[in-house]
Amino acid sequence: MKSFISEVLEKLNTPSVNFSELIFILPSKRAGSFLLKELAKISDQNIFTPTIFSIEEFTEEISGLEAIDNTITQFEFYNVYKELTPPEEVEDFDTFINWSQSLIHDFNEIDRYLIDYQPFFDYLAAIQDQKHWFLSEDKTDLIKNYLNFWHKLPGYYEALAKKLQEKNLGYQGLIYRQAAENISAYSAGANSKHIFIGFNALNASEQKIIQQLLEDEKAEVFWDIDENFYQDKNHAASLFLRDYLKKWEYYKKDPFQEFSNHFSEEKNIELIGVPKNIGQAKYLGEILNNLDPEEFKSTAVILGEEELLLPTLNSLPATIKELNITMGFPVRNAPINSLFEQLFQLRLNGAQNFYFKEVIAVIKHPALYPLLSTSVDHFIERIHNENLVYIERATILEAFENSDLIKYCFPEKNPKVFQLLEDLQAIIHEIKIHLKAENDKLGLEFLYHFHMLFNKLENLNSRYEHIKTIKSLHNFYRELVGTQTLDFQGQPFEGLQLMGMLESRVLDFETVIITSLNEGVLPAGKSDASFIPYDLKTNNQLPTFREKDAVYTYHFYRILQRAKKVYLLYNTEADGLNSGEKSRFITQLEIENIPNHHLVKKFISPKTKVNLPQLRSIAKTPEIIEKLKVLALSGFSPSALTTYIRNPLDFYYQYIIGVRDKEEVEETIAFNTLGTVVHNCLEDLYKPLCGRFLSEDLIEKFLKNSDDKISAEFEKTYSKAPIQNGKNLLILEVAKRYLHNFLQFELKRIKAGQAIKIIHIEEDLRMAISVNELAFPVFIRGKVDRVEECNGISTIIDYKTGKVENKQLAIADWNEITKDYDNYAKCFQVLTYAGLIAENKDLNFPIEAGIISFKNMRSGILKFAEGKGKDKNHSISENTLSEFGQQLKSLIYEICDPNVPFMEKEIKKNYGSY
Repeated sequence: MKSFISEVLEKLNTPSVNFSELIFILPSKRAGSFLLKELAKISDQNIFTPTIFSIEEFTEEISGLEAIDNTITQFEFYNVYKELTPPEEVEDFDTFINWSQSLIHDFNEIDRYLIDYQPFFDYLAAIQDQKHWFLSEDKTDLIKNYLNFWHKLPGYYEALAKKLQEKNLGYQGLIYRQAAENISAYSAGANSKHIFIGFNALNASEQKIIQQLLEDEKAEVFWDIDENFYQDKNHAASLFLRDYLKKWEYYKKDPFQEFSNHFSEEKNIELIGVPKNIGQAKYLGEILNNLDPEEFKSTAVILGEEELLLPTLNSLPATIKELNITMGFPVRNAPINSLFEQLFQLRLNGAQNFYFKEVIAVIKHPALYPLLSTSVDHFIERIHNENLVYIERATILEAFENSDLIKYCFPEKNPKVFQLLEDLQAIIHEIKIHLKAENDKLGLEFLYHFHMLFNKLENLNSRYEHIKTIKSLHNFYRELVGTQTLDFQGQPFEGLQLMGMLESRVLDFETVIITSLNEGVLPAGKSDASFIPYDLKTNNQLPTFREKDAVYTYHFYRILQRAKKVYLLYNTEADGLNSGEKSRFITQLEIENIPNHHLVKKFISPKTKVNLPQLRSIAKTPEIIEKLKVLALSGFSPSALTTYIRNPLDFYYQYIIGVRDKEEVEETIAFNTLGTVVHNCLEDLYKPLCGRFLSEDLIEKFLKNSDDKISAEFEKTYSKAPIQNGKNLLILEVAKRYLHNFLQFELKRIKAGQAIKIIHIEEDLRMAISVNELAFPVFIRGKVDRVEECNGISTIIDYKTGKVENKQLAIADWNEITKDYDNYAKCFQVLTYAGLIAENKDLNFPIEAGIISFKNMRSGILKFAEGKGKDKNHSISENTLSEFGQQLKSLIYEICDPNVPFMEKEIKKNYGSY
């Protein structure tokens, strides 16, 4: 394959041409490196390197202005804005940057296309006037200020241009306009011939510059356009070149004839649909793995989306020894950026204490965690154990032994802008030392870029003093990070070439792989931040989304012109905007159906191994049996036994190997904490009453103090988190209502004539149970919430803050009580408590047992019942407990039987809790 640059140099290589005296102008710096490489191949003698410019460098040379970036332009513009605006109307810098960037973009376009700015802005202001005339004859101050803004635009433009030119500075558009104005003088004094190679979409300034040099016979232009595209008047790839060759005076006298015809040559093109962007990166690796290593030298991977760079790098095969990356990686996607965002957030909150999640996010960040060692784990454990929701700075510093790094991360309240920038630079320095020790080159590259970014912010802040608050700094930081890219540097001619679409200009490769060929990506679509309406742009020949689409169309087809193997990948998943719809470029290739193009369509999906979930089983080893013996001696609790009934595997994880739910900071009061608070309050109120009858006076007294009692108990149980606002306040009020309703229920019973005597409150009980088949002692233990005597009948009561219904306390078939958790778990619990009480206390049978459900207080005491319908019997006799005891012994024997494994009862969707 002969590249376009090589073809141009061969045409120029005549005896009358001295390459050293030529000036080459190309679309990009990268293309200049390839030009030198090709020049070395065709030259048979030593020559001086010719002058090579990118088009941006060339316009700087002509204009005499030094280019400044968008950031400095905004700061200079704010100075201009303040000078032209009355002090009482000046917006702060935060508000200013929200609209100034779009306006600078429009200034840039106006200059690049040599628009007469005064009538242009007058017309734009007239459009706004026309839009608002009908609102009212007497316009509001808001509308007046809005319309006044549009009338100020010419003044802003003039003042900014003048201020920059006085300093010999310019944004890109201003440099282009100045270059176009200076081109006649430059051309008159130029002695060298200018060679323009590979241009396509030229703005008005570039057109004027090139046409002037052509007319003065100081230039030669080499267009890379295929005859297929040029002859098709509707083909967007030739949109601009058809216009130039038709309208430029030079080509009217000397028509252009040197069209290539490479696109019609034989090509193997694969159109590949792949689910998800990551899928494209993975399949790209497979394509490269199937190529011969020698092919890598003439292979280009073009990523339609910059975000695919890291996944692609991670997917490259080991056979690739050399790689050259010539595309920018979005700085916002660098891992270290998330740390700086979190540090900004800490300062923006302005709270006296730091929110625990933000603290953990900072100290556990991958960039800091290795530097803080085990102190992080110990501190996080303390946060969980003490339920620290808002943490004082002193507490954090103490936990890390006043580490300097921690001091920089967690500042004093309300730090100044300069102090924050100094802290961030100090943090960068600490991280740099660690990354150097780890020889993490990529991490150091990212870190260096942020070091330069904060250096720039420091210099700008000291020079212009526009950034006065942390919020302003954060907003501007986000502006910078959102627009900047990290440029990788490598050997431009070695190995595989990895680039973006614009980096492929003028370059040619035999094998081309392009990703993200979806509508909205390639081409990009209609997104355009501008104050200038569409119709005004079209009337003044300013570029719109149509022209931008045509630019990408040209680049896409040009990179395919000389290629032999082409792989075009697109995302098939429609899970977001513009996803799933393949690019019009692919559809166009299918419709064109050129005879020598061998199109193959593929749809790729990852191989997935389907593992059908199966019920798991764990055999009882001698070690497990020993653990069961210890558990039996300690005593099985009702909750442990009902856990086994629900799922034996849960019992194994929780009670045999001790795997419990992870302790989390209780930011919002948990339901079990609510239950603990209510239980503790009732214990404190009723414990002193054991052996006494309840009276109306006692309950009335409890009612008066119930709210204070709940609040005090919450402060004791949940002291590390605020309970005076948000969800916690609502839960506090729920707890108060629960206790109030319960005491009202007690009062109602007393007034109804029930004689209620408190027998026991929160009694810890334990009893031995004889299981003949087991050769070791077995005990049952539990804590009974309340035992009362009502009208001579003893009743065991269990409190539940959740909702319980009568049907959950009725049993018709004893064989189901140890098998059906959903229907009989509550029966099992209250009968276990009844058995414990009967064994440990001297009660007269029959007795009763039940549950008080705080969510179902209207139902009163939900009592255990045996039988169905009208035949239900609420009395618990010795025979009842004997019947239950047989079932209980069978259950315990099953738990301890070495021959019965712990068998899962249901398929779990998520095993993470194990």
